[in-house]
Amino acid sequence: MRAAVVVLAAGAGTRVGAEVNKVLLPLAGIPVVARSVRTACEVPGVARVVLVVRDGEQDAVRAAVEPHLDPEHPEVAMVTGGETRHLSEWAALSLLAPAIEAGDVDVVAMHDAARPLASAALYEAVLSTAERVGGAIPVARLDDLVAADGSDLPAVLVGVQTPQAFRAGDLLAAHRAAAAAGFEATDTAGILAAYADLTVAAVDSTERNLKLTVTEDVALAEALISG
Repeated sequence: MRAAVVVLAAGAGTRVGAEVNKVLLPLAGIPVVARSVRTACEVPGVARVVLVVRDGEQDAVRAAVEPHLDPEHPEVAMVTGGETRHLSEWAALSLLAPAIEAGDVDVVAMHDAARPLASAALYEAVLSTAERVGGAIPVARLDDLVAADGSDLPAVLVGVQTPQAFRAGDLLAAHRAAAAAGFEATDTAGILAAYADLTVAAVDSTERNLKLTVTEDVALAEALISG
């Protein structure tokens, strides 16, 4: 398998309450974005990593990430993202397009930098599943939920996470079709659902792969790291 990983770090992250982009915050001494990029680089079979950043933050992100990369890691390319997640994905895929079309990339994973605790094992699981069936998304069971109207909920509910992985050719074709139609989705799987005919399998994950959204999430992530 020849894989590429796109790490999306172009969001504002205002809800976490910091004066800087949340991906630049230290997490147990290492910037959030550096943790996400470093793990992606350590996954077997990953030959390319693309880091998508906000315009104006290129130097800050580079300074946060480079000290934590090993010389043997794949080279990390940086691109400027768009105003939406969809456009940021498209910027990364445009960079990867020549390699995908040449057959040098079989599978692409899209990951939120704000999920710094995603493990290399989870990457391997979604990438290998996507290579086999077409696409893969990590899901974690949601417990202790109550419907706002008091109605019964399904016996099992899951939350969708990243990294989400897909066969590279299908993902590129779907994004191109979406661009031509002026369509945008809130996540990668939504684009494939609209413009590709392939199976997307669920891969078991856990709540440990949390997304840093509010201030309390940072403290929780640090507790999980130290525990």
